[in-house]
Amino acid sequence: MIRSLLVAALAALVFVPFATAAEEPKKEPAKATVDLFGSVEDEALKKDAPESGVVVSQKGWEKLAKAWGIKDAPKVNFEKELLVVATSVGSKLNVNGKVNDKGDLMVLGFGTRDLRPGFRYAIKSVSREGVKTVGGKALPKE
Repeated sequence: MIRSLLVAALAALVFVPFATAAEEPKKEPAKATVDLFGSVEDEALKKDAPESGVVVSQKGWEKLAKAWGIKDAPKVNFEKELLVVATSVGSKLNVNGKVNDKGDLMVLGFGTRDLRPGFRYAIKSVSREGVKTVGGKALPKE
């Protein structure tokens, strides 16, 4: 009898954590609504990239899209999202944003080292939720 109770108790201890873990849904990052990659021939236009690495307003997005000749720029809900931007003279580039537990958004750009004329850009939307700063600095106004 005691042996049966001991086996039942051990079985309960083994299966309870799995049942509990299954009940807690994991929060997945929202899918990016904007994910652009392009090339600009005039390297001087690289100066139009946001210094902070983020675009926080429609006005800023329209200005950047016009400067870099981005046709049919996707709509962005800047109340819910930010755009992270990276540039490179290499042929391939990817950008992402990561928010730490203090609300600091880090803009991460990854690219190749081969040099090409002009520059490449990568622009991706990230959730604005929980973002307080960018690279340790206040969010830009525009």
